[in-house]
Amino acid sequence: MAGQKNTASVPQAPTRGGGIKKRWILSNMTVVLGILMIFLVAAGFVVRQSYTNSLVSNVRMRADTEAKYINTNASSSYGSFYEYARHAVQSFADKEQLEMQILDEYGRVMFSSAGLTAGYMPTTSDVKEALEEGVNSSYFGEDRGINDSVAATTAPVRLQSGEIVGGVRFVSSTRLLRARLNQVYLELIAAGAVVILLIIITNTMFLQSIVNPILQINLLARKIAGGQLGTRLDVRYRDEIGELCETINDMSQELARSERMKNDFISSVSHELRTPLTAINGWTETVENSLDDPEIAKMGLGIIKSETLRLSQMVEELLDFSRLESGRLKLNMEVFDIRGEVYDAVFTYHELLRKQNLTVNYNEPEEPVTVFGDRNRLKQVYLNILDNAAKYGSAGNSVDIDVRQAGGECVVSIRDYGQGIPESELPRVKEKFFKGSAYGRGAGIGLAVCNEIMSLHGGSMDIASEVGKGTCVTVKLPTTVQERQK
Repeated sequence: MAGQKNTASVPQAPTRGGGIKKRWILSNMTVVLGILMIFLVAAGFVVRQSYTNSLVSNVRMRADTEAKYINTNASSSYGSFYEYARHAVQSFADKEQLEMQILDEYGRVMFSSAGLTAGYMPTTSDVKEALEEGVNSSYFGEDRGINDSVAATTAPVRLQSGEIVGGVRFVSSTRLLRARLNQVYLELIAAGAVVILLIIITNTMFLQSIVNPILQINLLARKIAGGQLGTRLDVRYRDEIGELCETINDMSQELARSERMKNDFISSVSHELRTPLTAINGWTETVENSLDDPEIAKMGLGIIKSETLRLSQMVEELLDFSRLESGRLKLNMEVFDIRGEVYDAVFTYHELLRKQNLTVNYNEPEEPVTVFGDRNRLKQVYLNILDNAAKYGSAGNSVDIDVRQAGGECVVSIRDYGQGIPESELPRVKEKFFKGSAYGRGAGIGLAVCNEIMSLHGGSMDIASEVGKGTCVTVKLPTTVQERQK
């Protein structure tokens, strides 16, 4: 039912497949996977280069060290070289990682820690280069002679006379290197999978904190559209989403309050319109049946006139309010002396105030107080305030009206000494449709219309009140065109 207030919290809306969550994960994971693949490939390349360089360096260092030792300690004759080489190969301790070979001057294997047949000639380029050019030479790649990928270094061996009599060659198969690299690659892939899993989990949790509130907001919007005004969201996060939920909760409450005030307004207006119409109808029949009694006829016509004027005033307020709400209220702006409009308003209500046993104290300056505005609309504001003073002023007291110029402004204050307005209601008395606890007849739009008129003039209307001591309404306007433009 429209206007029904329902403050029950909205249950958590189920998460639907697709939508924001699917697009976010797909787009985000595409970027993450791309970056992760680049990182894994780069990391794999770096690791491979590091392990390869380490293996090649180790083989080169062993060959260089062994050749220097032979050249220093076993190069006096070919025989000493031969004996040392045989003994060194037989006692070589690192057979599991490396193969030590002693080559003759033609590049054929003399001794091998791996048991190669004497006379076997390695096919890799390091042997030929080392023996022909007399420099240490390394090779990394496929050895077709043994059908295996190897890292090898050959260092030449010289007699003391400088003659090259052979070489020392260290060889390492890359099988262990490949196995180790494969293990590292698997570890990198596993780490990447863990990273992807963590990203999916964190993204899902993050999206839950965004998508679920959005689904709740959508559900709340549907409820509000269905008339369940005042429905609220559960605020679980203190961030931008939480602020949005709080704003929507405030909007829902404000819509509920506006709907309630609108319904109260319609009820009040219906009652306010029915009252004078009932009086007019009743007294019309009375006058019609009492044409022979002039006193009753006169009294009835007076009441009919009074109620007609009240009805006309109420309809005019409603029209003004409608124009303000739609932005169709036009102001006929001109420069004039405000004293005349205030005086006319006081003169209009003087007799009514007197009948209410209220004394009027009117004070205005001798010098003109010129303003730039719509004289009829401003007069309407003063009439409305005086009407409230007549309604709620206490008999036997006074109504004080003061017109003055202060600080480039025209200030008109109207004070009564009646029942006053409760402090809790004071901030809302200028709201549309609001009727305070002490207010009698009226639609609750008079002061709202007055406040809007003052805003359109670039002025203000301030209300101060205290229960039991009365109310003072202060209306301020710029005094000249230039002041208003400032």
